[in-house]
Amino acid sequence: MRVRLSSRLLGALLLGALSLAGGAARAASEADAAALVTVEKALSQLTAVRAEFVQELTDRDGKPGDRAVGTLYLRKPGRFRWDYTDPKQLIISDGEWLWLYDPELQQATKRKVKDTLSQTPAMLLAGEANVKDQFEVSAGGTEAGIEWVRLVPKQNDTDFKALRLGFVGGELRRLEFADKLNQVTRVELTRIERNLKLPDALFRFTAPAGVDVIGPKS
Repeated sequence: MRVRLSSRLLGALLLGALSLAGGAARAASEADAAALVTVEKALSQLTAVRAEFVQELTDRDGKPGDRAVGTLYLRKPGRFRWDYTDPKQLIISDGEWLWLYDPELQQATKRKVKDTLSQTPAMLLAGEANVKDQFEVSAGGTEAGIEWVRLVPKQNDTDFKALRLGFVGGELRRLEFADKLNQVTRVELTRIERNLKLPDALFRFTAPAGVDVIGPKS
């Protein structure tokens, strides 16, 4: 099954805008406080990373749906590249511009990062968002050796209900997005490499000749 750029993962990862929410924060238990420390520490260590990923969607009845694989590149601040190899698609941020490219459709969409991604999970990974300001964080228990932390957006009008991050030895290995239709997108990271020298060119995109570009001209 083909996975288009409007998949539930991308909706949660890139398009579910999160806003800062006011109000008094609930009192965190010791476990929740420790969970927040785990998340902040792990994300602070994601400075320059390459990892392979598998993305899978499960519907509200638990039936498997779309599946895709690829490679993730991340370099703080604000740069990331989700390179889908099966099917071929590309998402790139250079910190200023976000590109979504579908070679099969011969189409690329260009947007200002600050207008679309400043408060999303993608920028959380890229070091451009604050965990405790934007999420309620709670301990999610341990399953099969994976320590889970649950993050619920403080703003209600988002495309997803909750985000779960799974850690092994303090290292981020899993991401799960639950949307408001009770579908779940799971991303597993493998072959993680840290402290790489990732060149600027990896996070730049120039639309190939003949590709329809949607967005600002400059």
